[in-house]
Amino acid sequence: MKKSKIFMITMLCLVITIAGIMYAADHIDAPAITNKPTDITDVYVFRAQDPNNMVFVANTQGLLSPVATADAKFDENTMVELNIDNTGDNVEDLVIQCIAKNGKMKVYGPAAPKVTGTISYLNVNKLSTQVDITRYGQEPQIGIGDNGVKVFAGPRDDPFFFDLVQFRKVISGEASSFNNPGNDTFAGTNVMALVVEVPKSLLGSNGTINVWAETKTATGSTTVN
Repeated sequence: MKKSKIFMITMLCLVITIAGIMYAADHIDAPAITNKPTDITDVYVFRAQDPNNMVFVANTQGLLSPVATADAKFDENTMVELNIDNTGDNVEDLVIQCIAKNGKMKVYGPAAPKVTGTISYLNVNKLSTQVDITRYGQEPQIGIGDNGVKVFAGPRDDPFFFDLVQFRKVISGEASSFNNPGNDTFAGTNVMALVVEVPKSLLGSNGTINVWAETKTATGSTTVN
């Protein structure tokens, strides 16, 4: 019997992947959320360089300047959970749970969740791999587990391109379309990135999967098998 943390949802970002790369983005939230450990900016899902693997990316704490990035950290009280629906009913069949502890990012799963929905229990018996969290300016650290799961955690340049100034002009009627090329509003800013590569054999499906990411904060603990 082990103590498992209980987590409640604080933020949700949804992506559905069928083939190739799919993503969802959500920058510049309300002031109470922006730059917080719970603020998801992007979710990406794509086939890895190894065609037998899939890559899941959840970025948080967007719009970090280089100065702010040096002090940015993953919150040890916040879990990033990647939910995978492989039956098409929009309910998670598998979860990949990631949480920082003592300078390391620990990855649990993919495994069946103990419960579904807005409450989660950390799968304490399903640790797949862990890695030292890469500090700003350091060489990236990659953790590899016995089951083939790989993980990177640390700051990265924000990969999302968006011309916010031109977008506002289009919305206000000052312009009818975007420019080609546009100006990247997020250039020079960083995110805290979590990248998990998983063998497809662990995902329980050879076809379509629905994927969404949540950040959840710990609210207590309970004894579980």
